[in-house]
Amino acid sequence: MRNAAAFVWRCLAAAGGAGLRFVRRFAMPRQWLIAYLLLIVLPAAVFLYGYYERSAKILKDEVVRTMQQTVKQAGSNLSYRLAHLEDISNAAFMDANLHTYLSVGADDQSIAIQLQVVKDLRNLIDTVQTNSDVYHVRLFVDKSKLYAAERINFFALDSLKDRPWYAPIIAANGGIVWTGDYTEHFLDVGDARIFSLARMLRDPNRYDKISGVLMIDVKESMVAGILSTLRFAPGTQVYLADPNGTIVYHPDRSRIGTSLDPAVLNVLQRGSEGTGAVKLNGEVNDVMYATLDPTGWKLVAQGTESLLSHRAVQLTQRSEWTSLLEYIALFLALPFVLMAIIVRGMNRRVKQVITVIRREGTETSLSELPPVNGDFRLLERSVDHLILRVRTLVEEKYKAQLKEREAQLQALQAQINPHFLYNTLDTINWIAIGKGAADISQMIDSLAKYFRLSLSKGRSIVSVEDEFRLAQVYLEIQRSRFPDTFAFELDIQPGLEPCAMPKLILQPIVENALLHGIRKAKGRCGVIAITAREERGDLVLSVTDNGIGMDEGLVARLLTEAPSEAKDGGTGGSSYGLFNVNERIKLYAGGAYGLSIASEPGAGTTVLVRLKAERRPDDGQQGAADG
Repeated sequence: MRNAAAFVWRCLAAAGGAGLRFVRRFAMPRQWLIAYLLLIVLPAAVFLYGYYERSAKILKDEVVRTMQQTVKQAGSNLSYRLAHLEDISNAAFMDANLHTYLSVGADDQSIAIQLQVVKDLRNLIDTVQTNSDVYHVRLFVDKSKLYAAERINFFALDSLKDRPWYAPIIAANGGIVWTGDYTEHFLDVGDARIFSLARMLRDPNRYDKISGVLMIDVKESMVAGILSTLRFAPGTQVYLADPNGTIVYHPDRSRIGTSLDPAVLNVLQRGSEGTGAVKLNGEVNDVMYATLDPTGWKLVAQGTESLLSHRAVQLTQRSEWTSLLEYIALFLALPFVLMAIIVRGMNRRVKQVITVIRREGTETSLSELPPVNGDFRLLERSVDHLILRVRTLVEEKYKAQLKEREAQLQALQAQINPHFLYNTLDTINWIAIGKGAADISQMIDSLAKYFRLSLSKGRSIVSVEDEFRLAQVYLEIQRSRFPDTFAFELDIQPGLEPCAMPKLILQPIVENALLHGIRKAKGRCGVIAITAREERGDLVLSVTDNGIGMDEGLVARLLTEAPSEAKDGGTGGSSYGLFNVNERIKLYAGGAYGLSIASEPGAGTTVLVRLKAERRPDDGQQGAADG
């Protein structure tokens, strides 16, 4: 009864609704309570909600404005560095010797002249590389130049033609083209992540001919160093995108070369700088951007609304809770005082109820308490009824445990019988082998396999492989009974072996095909074909025989009526088996699944079984192990 008392105590705690009704009845009239809620509580709640929304919006706008200024400043710094690199490129581009040396002339094969050219060009390259932002300078020249294979500062122009930016460089007609972040291998230093500033050089003697390409490389760390100074909320993405919406730099290198979401690209195309909000994957994202003038790239900071305005949300929530607590203290002090007085009386009554419930014995009743009117009387009557119900449930649970124990004992006893049957059949099998009766031995071995597969260790769901093995064993037994009267074929589509299905589905169908189809076709050898296929996610099994067949009326009755002994002359076992199989499939898989029969008198019968194709490798392996 102590457990019952604890259960009742939990029910009393959940019955607070009755206590609230009691408070409303004795603390203040119902009309006053409604007026109090409508005139004070509801307007105050609306005011607090509006205050919260306005405060959150103001603080969020301030956070976004501050972040936009930060992005703009970082964009200015990066633009200055990139513009300075373009100035360096322009200075090198204006060097007259550069164009003269790269032009194709008759003296290209003169080693002395080309050595002098290399010396002069290297002086130019070393001058450019003295700038701290320049990582490497490369000249791509005509392959006729002997120094084109140097591969430190000089490269063959043909090696550049398979790069994606070669066509834009040529199309720029000497203008500057910036590449995105990529990995380049240098013979002297190995692999490095770089950006490149490239421009085409023309032959001054033949202006229609390209003499080379000048490429100034900048290490990725220069850009990353500037962007790393941006201190935003964790999870905010800071990256660079070109005017077409392709990401040219991102801390997550897997994103480089990917395209932006069209909604984000639409925000970036509104102007040279600004902010916008887009909805991605069901969450609002704030986007802040600024344009890098030398390249036209956009410096973008993108983060979810909850990340960017996390501090604003915290401040707003804190202010809201402070106002709410002040409001509660101001307007609800008096009701709480009155409620405390009433609840004190309620607690005294509840303690009396709990004292009665916790008394030892089985005849506990709340009727011995002093009578009380109102909701408490109803509550006590409900608890009294609950005590009686708990006592009844305890007794029923005790009886159920006794019955469960008896069922377990019976189940353990039932497990002995199959083992006894297997051992007996095994003994008979060895006696038959000892007597040289191979046919008897084979029949007994098949019968043992049949019992083992049909019992399936008590499992009602087996694999397709096990169900086919059971059908095979059954047919082998029947072929021993009726030699030279029929043959059978089994065909399972690869991969369907572990599919799950109820057991003993095929055997009744195969039995029906053999006894009512093939055995009644006198004077010819019958064939039974069993297949398994998958069709549009369904498992379809078919059993086909070339027996006597049946008419449409009988086909319709087999699946809709459960035949009796009187209807089928005492041979309705197999016919009833089809009805039983169809009903079991519908209970297992649903009304859309089951059996279908196609038959014609004299032409044989085909029975299709349609189930859900549910692959359960563990079940299939277990079934194979059981066999």
